[in-house]
Amino acid sequence: MNVKKCHIKHLDERFFDRRSIIEDVYEDVKRIIDDVRRGGDDAIIRLENKFDGADIDNLSVTDEEFNSAFDNVDQKTIDCLSLAYERIYSYHDKQKRKNWFIEKDGSILGEIFVPMENIGCYVPSSYFSSLLMSVIPAKVAGVKNISVCTPPNKKGIINDLVLIAAKMTNVSVYKVGGAQAIAGMAYGTESIPKVEKIVGPGNKYVTAAKILLRDRVEIDFPAGPSELLIIADDSANSSFLALDLLAQAEHDYSSIAVLITTSQGLIEAVENDIRREDDTNRRKGSIYLIKSDSIDDSIRITNDFAPEHLEIVTKDSIYVLKHIKNAGSIFIGNYSPVAAGDYASGTNHILPTAGYAKVLSGLSVDDFIKRISVQMLDKEALKVIGGEVIYMAKKEGLKTHARSIERRIL
Repeated sequence: MNVKKCHIKHLDERFFDRRSIIEDVYEDVKRIIDDVRRGGDDAIIRLENKFDGADIDNLSVTDEEFNSAFDNVDQKTIDCLSLAYERIYSYHDKQKRKNWFIEKDGSILGEIFVPMENIGCYVPSSYFSSLLMSVIPAKVAGVKNISVCTPPNKKGIINDLVLIAAKMTNVSVYKVGGAQAIAGMAYGTESIPKVEKIVGPGNKYVTAAKILLRDRVEIDFPAGPSELLIIADDSANSSFLALDLLAQAEHDYSSIAVLITTSQGLIEAVENDIRREDDTNRRKGSIYLIKSDSIDDSIRITNDFAPEHLEIVTKDSIYVLKHIKNAGSIFIGNYSPVAAGDYASGTNHILPTAGYAKVLSGLSVDDFIKRISVQMLDKEALKVIGGEVIYMAKKEGLKTHARSIERRIL
């Protein structure tokens, strides 16, 4: 386990610059993208075998495979997925937009909200929760065509729980992972439909492919590798924090888990709990235990870091919350672990990483709709603003703009 301790004043730029992790694989990912663009299904099947040892001859999941998944899984597990589905749907249903119109000086102005038509969702291997998190907001938005790409195992079989989640949400599933999945959805292949937007988390190769293909297909945001930052004081339970940090480090070798606290005693306690809990020493990511001189210093560093997940476990958590400007999702108090949001609290766990929380928000219904402005004017309404429009158009040298108004009202 890679555990680093330091004072807040000793943090350098490398702590904040997580994007270089993604940029390091750009050249490899460009080759994969070009391979898929040229070769379609055949290229994907070859790449799946090369990178994951997967033996597949058909990318589409069959009805027989869906049915087999239900035969292999116990009812208790299915009930758990149903609970998660209901809570995630209920939360995202509150995000739905309503068309609106107003009347001003005879003009009718408004907005309509229209769902996208073709969406692609990337689901990491066995992460059935990410399927629910990516597909349910799209369903709430009204998207009709949703394609899911997820890696198969070496036998060419998709995880049973991923298939059950896919059946619950009524989406098509394709046996492909990594950068080749993103390229397949961006360009379309013989089996995989071309989509308008790709959403979902993934490793650095998946994230790099999304960024590199953004000139061809829209994406949600870079979502991976995963990260957690905790602001805590001596009111926090050290064993809870240790488990949350270790849980984050489970994801990936590039995962980052950070504790920032004013309490040196808490740092020592959390470090001891980490050593005790991580008895296998097999955690992949990096853990930072950082001492700050004040809560305000902790807040400042947090806003600079812009974490994907932020836990606030302090005596006055509301004070901290009011001063947070940059975070993907926030968890307040000793009993609000990130794992609850990962599965069933209802909020979305697909969130911006690598500092993108400074300018982007987590996945929501808004990611699957288009906002279209509407205006309707009759002749009298046009006359109300016509003179000013003519004047301004001429000031910008757009004489035909002015004439298009003059012809109607003069």
